[in-house]
Amino acid sequence: MLSLSYLALTLWTQISFGEPLSLFEATCNNFATQVANSVADTTIFFADTVPTGTNLTFPDQDPSCASTTTSQVVLADMCRVALNVSTSAQSGITMEVWLPRNWTGRFLSTGNGGLGGCIQYVDLAYATALGFATVGSNNGHNGTSGASFYHNPEVLADFAYRSIHTNSVVGKEITKMFYGAPHNTAYYLGCSTGGRQGFKSMQDFPDDFDGILAGSPGINWNSLMSWEDYIYSVLGNASSPTFISNDQWLGLVHQNILKQCDFIDGVVDGIIEDPNLCDYKPEELICSPSSNTSDCLTAEQVRALRLVFSPLYNSNGKLMYPRQQPGSENANYIGEMYGGELIQFSADWFRYAVYNPSFDLSTLNVSDWTHAQELNPFNIETWNGNLSAFRSRGGKMLTYQGQADMIVSPINMELYYAHVERTMSLRPDELDDFLRFFRISGMSHCAEGPGAWEIGQTLPGASGELSEETLSPERNVLTALVKWVEEGVAPNTILGTKYVNDTEELGVQFSRRHCRYPLRNTYNGTGDSIDPDSWFCQ
Repeated sequence: MLSLSYLALTLWTQISFGEPLSLFEATCNNFATQVANSVADTTIFFADTVPTGTNLTFPDQDPSCASTTTSQVVLADMCRVALNVSTSAQSGITMEVWLPRNWTGRFLSTGNGGLGGCIQYVDLAYATALGFATVGSNNGHNGTSGASFYHNPEVLADFAYRSIHTNSVVGKEITKMFYGAPHNTAYYLGCSTGGRQGFKSMQDFPDDFDGILAGSPGINWNSLMSWEDYIYSVLGNASSPTFISNDQWLGLVHQNILKQCDFIDGVVDGIIEDPNLCDYKPEELICSPSSNTSDCLTAEQVRALRLVFSPLYNSNGKLMYPRQQPGSENANYIGEMYGGELIQFSADWFRYAVYNPSFDLSTLNVSDWTHAQELNPFNIETWNGNLSAFRSRGGKMLTYQGQADMIVSPINMELYYAHVERTMSLRPDELDDFLRFFRISGMSHCAEGPGAWEIGQTLPGASGELSEETLSPERNVLTALVKWVEEGVAPNTILGTKYVNDTEELGVQFSRRHCRYPLRNTYNGTGDSIDPDSWFCQ
């Protein structure tokens, strides 16, 4: 059941643009000409009326984007506008603006993932269903490869910072043109690379958004790319004596980590509530002369394992990237991170943004990682700790980080939080006024995992259905952000949900509240561990 009760009925009366429906359709069908004549540097592809329930397909997207989206069910009557915006003589952004009939006066821009050449249609559908005029783009290039960055600084500029700002500027202009009124509040939603884009907006374009929802942010970008290469160099390929197979990771290493650390939070449930408390000792797994080799690892493998769970330092002895957190090894990304090949994001970054396509990736070492840090094209690092402009204009940032994330180390966001504290000389209670950070136990990268990871960051469950319960600000980070921005009521906890088999129709397996950093979720020692009231923040 689709319920828009919180978003639609609070704060503003909906702008009922679509009465009658024929007026909405007529406006949309004539809108392409209006955009072409009024918005500079654009090529309009189409403006089509799309009724709720339509299952859109995307035959024109790059084939590599099929791993993200092949189709999307639309959850609101809308006008779908597609266009290209020129950002220079050598670059442009393919953009879609979804304009819902049930517009609430809110605007929202979505982010990207990976190397960012695929529109996140699921996020457009989610926000449009909630009455946001919503924009998404290909971030200045098509597909998941970084090949278009090579010898093309304008395309790289779009990826690093320009596309997300252009989305905001052009998207707001088109929204105002369509509805005949400007937006009231502007929001951003993204995770991973999309999380980094949200932080980039906060740091460099503080006036673009009133509220930013940024998950698992790929900030400290150059070091993240180096860390992923480092992991490959440590573990090697499938024929290396240091390589650890998927079965060994899941059946041996992960189980050993749970044996050593799962009980620390007071509950043995397959979730390490705070991995910072886990001082993992992989040496337990070294084979003895009498060991069954299927139940242990060689000394070479254990040395590699120790490096994975240790921080990386650059050639100057400075911390480059924090350790991988114990408990983050999970089936979702084992093959991608530990599969014996350099992860594509990192490989493409060094081939096309740092060096050249023929560069031998097997030779990458600490000097190359340091060089990437120093090169830092268009300040893609996204590590500015001075957020004074965003704070002064009343902006709100809500960020979350899965504690079982093996793509972006959960410690990375904690380091940035401390960096902001030092840079701005603010205490956590002062940072709470504009920046709230939630650690989501048992969440993998942006979603999934053994924990209560459904927090409203995108369409819930497998069905994509929305309900009054899933839209409650208590358990939905997007509506919590809206309530913070528009009512001044900030979230202290986020109630996460774990569905049976991650399928909403099968019911709730358990729920757990997640605390705002630096507070830690703590079991009370007596209650039912699947009852959220058995946990408290301290």
